[in-house]
Amino acid sequence: MTNQLIAMASALKNGPRIVHVGKFYPPHMGGIETHVQQLCRELAGSARVTAIVANDGPETSQEMDGGVCLWRLGTRFHVSSAPVCQNLVDAIRKAKPDLLHLHLPNPMATLAVQASGYWGPLVCTYHSDVVRQRLLGALFEPFLQRLLRRSDAIVCTSERYLDTSPVLPRFRDKCRVIPYGILPANFAAVDSGAVEAIRQRHGQRLVLAVGRLVYYKGFEYLIEAMRDVDAKMLIIGDGPLRGALDRKIAECGVGDRVEMLGEIQNEHLNSYYQASEVFVLPSIARSEAFGIVQLEAMACGLPVLNTALDSGVPFVSRHNETGMTVPPRDSAALANALSLLLGNAALRARFSAAAPVRVKTEFTAQLMGQRMLSLYQEVLTRRNRETPVEVRTTASGM
Repeated sequence: MTNQLIAMASALKNGPRIVHVGKFYPPHMGGIETHVQQLCRELAGSARVTAIVANDGPETSQEMDGGVCLWRLGTRFHVSSAPVCQNLVDAIRKAKPDLLHLHLPNPMATLAVQASGYWGPLVCTYHSDVVRQRLLGALFEPFLQRLLRRSDAIVCTSERYLDTSPVLPRFRDKCRVIPYGILPANFAAVDSGAVEAIRQRHGQRLVLAVGRLVYYKGFEYLIEAMRDVDAKMLIIGDGPLRGALDRKIAECGVGDRVEMLGEIQNEHLNSYYQASEVFVLPSIARSEAFGIVQLEAMACGLPVLNTALDSGVPFVSRHNETGMTVPPRDSAALANALSLLLGNAALRARFSAAAPVRVKTEFTAQLMGQRMLSLYQEVLTRRNRETPVEVRTTASGM
């Protein structure tokens, strides 16, 4: 541990009060939800962390998630999938943050932060542009611009997404790249019985895809590709396109090759990764800003087949290093790449060996926590140079 980290670690007994405001939190499924939980848990060893999120129902509740104080606010209704929560403005005020961390896009939370009168240190993680909801995006734009101008720092998850966003380049001086991180150890253990049961049930030559059944995931192109691939495809996830994808499977005549398994909780996903030969992320739009499921698959030693989006997706799993990258919306390219990977054991072995190394080098929760804490330190110190507030490093691994 360096002298600087030792000084940071001993600065405050209880640490600053960091308040995260996001849309949802596990067990609500989703990549951003998983990230917010992992980040808050990692920070809880160094600060007093509160997460304010929407509940799936109308009830408001408070609970502890490890060291994270979790407030789930009752949801009255949704506007274009964005939850509208009762008492969000009051909750931000009552939390009394030393630093507020807002996860975007979240139109209702953006308005609530501004309505709350909070003018303390503000960090925003810019997870994604508003891509499809053009009308909502246009209405939301002035409030988003005001919030980003007022923020002390903007976190984006890859340099590529920063460069290609229509919003972020004008705030480049505030932007910091901090990729998502996971706990690789969570994916190291193998439940041999569970893995064998999956193979007995579904087959020995398995390809896996995981994600919400929404437009930008591109699952329809993957289903089309399976007409020319000798393997069994398992798709884990649920969402509004379930019926349309079931019809697509029937239309393509691949009911014997593609199986929709619905939603499976995170703690059970590991066995499906371990049972599979290849992981596929066939996304078609930059709403897929990063693809955190790639990290989970890579930590399990799976080669990844992804698409060449103008986002962070191809940065996470690199072409010809940890897998293959093909053009989006190209069923033939997906089929050819899958057939190559499935038919070349040596190539799969090379990608499988490189994938966990890349995760442990660049995408661990510990690294993510350290980078975020350093940013908080910078923001808090800049805001209060006469009596700087310092942040300790995470307890795990330091």
